[in-house]
Amino acid sequence: MISNNTDIEIIKTTDSRINQFDPQNIQFGKLYSDHMLIAHYENGAWGKATIEPFRNLSMHPATTFIHYGQSIFEGIKAYKNEQGEALIFRPQDNWKRFNVSAERMGMPSVPEHLFMEGLKKLIALDSNWIPSEDGTSLYIRPFMFATDEFIGVKPAEQFTFMIITSPAGPYYSKPVSIYVHDEYTRAFPGGIGYTKAAGNYGASMYPTMKVREMGYDQILWTDAVEHKWVQEIGTMNVFFVIGDKVVTPDLVGGTILAGVTRMSVLTLLKEKGITVEERPISILELEEAFKQGQLKEAFGTGTAASIAPIGSLTYQQHLMELPDVSTWEIANWLKAALNDIRYGRVADTHHWVVKP
Repeated sequence: MISNNTDIEIIKTTDSRINQFDPQNIQFGKLYSDHMLIAHYENGAWGKATIEPFRNLSMHPATTFIHYGQSIFEGIKAYKNEQGEALIFRPQDNWKRFNVSAERMGMPSVPEHLFMEGLKKLIALDSNWIPSEDGTSLYIRPFMFATDEFIGVKPAEQFTFMIITSPAGPYYSKPVSIYVHDEYTRAFPGGIGYTKAAGNYGASMYPTMKVREMGYDQILWTDAVEHKWVQEIGTMNVFFVIGDKVVTPDLVGGTILAGVTRMSVLTLLKEKGITVEERPISILELEEAFKQGQLKEAFGTGTAASIAPIGSLTYQQHLMELPDVSTWEIANWLKAALNDIRYGRVADTHHWVVKP
């Protein structure tokens, strides 16, 4: 079945895989919904977008992104409210950040209509794939990659933009243990740390593998020069509750991703009247706060992880175990407040939620 709607063509599957979806047993990134959006950029313009049945791709062995890493992505989530309606959380902010990444990586911007209308139509078509249990969602992955069939180091001229979706449960099932790295570096001034470029994540794989072999869940990255200023945790921004205030690394210097969940958390904290500081934070400050009993909570924020409590930090063999998460006030409140908005349980006074 084919239906036309301006510049987005919809081709519905005749063989749905929804019977493979068990809402009670969701493994992150294992199962993908019935449809995907795809659009191609050639000769300086985007062509007609298509929503079509999910399928594998076929490509030339010299396809540019495979060799030179011109590839970016975003992460968004859709939730289901009590009325069974799909609610997409802050997708326009992801569209804006997507184009920030595209500019830095020498890629074309994706028009708002293509990103937003394509996303909404895709979610409306596959809304049955959105689980309704608390803590679950439909993970949405927009991405773009260079598709020139050419081995040669130069910015590409052809690109493919796609959106795929996947049912998701909780990313972390327990508080995470963190190793503070003072050897490997995630990002440096003048680099691409503020983008969601594939290479940022590729470079993190080996250090992450090594710390997991040591028994830790994730890495708290430090700066590339002194290795003492904290930046991000794995795939998340990071917050610390020190005394009666919340502190998080600022975005000055371009080494930290401007997380959409991070922005949401900052807004909610300030509205609550909680003192928030965006500033450089050294690992030595955190050690001192821990010694004085002032490091009360630590948590990561991100689309996949939402609010991820940090159970412990280890820096140069010094273990800092935080209080039991059940006693935390701020992180637990934030998680509940965000979920109430995402699942439509409270009025969306910030206009963060979009219906397809």
